[in-house]
Amino acid sequence: MNKQELIRKITEKKEFSQLPEKDVEMAFAQFDKDRYLDEEKIKLTRDLLRKVFSAFTSTKILAHKNFCSTKSKTTPSRRSRGKDFVGQRILKIKEKGSEWILRKHLSTRERLPYYGELYERILKGMAKKVSVIDLGAGINGFSYGYFESLGYDVNYIGVEAIGQFVDLMNYYFKNTKNFSKKNFGATKSKVMPSHDVSKQDFVGKKISGRAIHLSLFELEKIKRIMGKTKKPRVVFLFKAIDSLEMLERDYSKQLLLEITPLADRVVVSFATRSMIKRERFRVKRIWIVTFIKDNFKIIDDFESGGERYVVFSK
Repeated sequence: MNKQELIRKITEKKEFSQLPEKDVEMAFAQFDKDRYLDEEKIKLTRDLLRKVFSAFTSTKILAHKNFCSTKSKTTPSRRSRGKDFVGQRILKIKEKGSEWILRKHLSTRERLPYYGELYERILKGMAKKVSVIDLGAGINGFSYGYFESLGYDVNYIGVEAIGQFVDLMNYYFKNTKNFSKKNFGATKSKVMPSHDVSKQDFVGKKISGRAIHLSLFELEKIKRIMGKTKKPRVVFLFKAIDSLEMLERDYSKQLLLEITPLADRVVVSFATRSMIKRERFRVKRIWIVTFIKDNFKIIDDFESGGERYVVFSK
């Protein structure tokens, strides 16, 4: 098989079916060597892609059984991977609310008890009207309600490689409205209370949010997206550094050098404890922290919920 046929074969699996072609090609390039058989190239590329996106994919979110229409017990066919399938999936989100889906994803589930204090600390001292560009967003767009609960009017742009997550977030942004403060209680509340979506997710003003399906290696496109947003701008890069480095060594440094001058504030995070066993990692990622200290002005550096956050500017 030629290169394009092999890449098509790799993406036949549902978990890889909506990844950007650029990411798949970069992973494939590491094994596109004469010493590997075609079957080995396919397997090794899929294994690498699983490592790259393992922290961000979720079988609970993508599983058919969680998102089938409550009116039908029929399992969607393989052809319903796209937006039609998203329409069925969102029924469950409408029924359960945004907190439900945040609990189904490892990264956001870890962050859930701390979202309020996290956003309050990250955005401290900034204007109440701000643009947030969330690179490698996963499903973080579903945490939008915390911004409003803290009094921020946020224009949220989530850039994400997993197409299924992009579709889910865009459906949510288009069809729901952010939470009113009275339903959140105190503005400094750490935890989003359980809520009746029919009374809360669909009241108040419409969410100013959009998700974009794009590889984080499309640097020029990311810069153009940022340039179209209003200042002040904050960039999130939560738990994405390790994945970027798996596909291209030192790309994280290039990315930060290019985007930081366009933002008023950048927030990089990485895990300090394993997601499942909650054991502290021995690896401290000193290299990226040192790089940030050498090239930018650090505003804050703290740990919350097994995740270290470094906030900085040009």
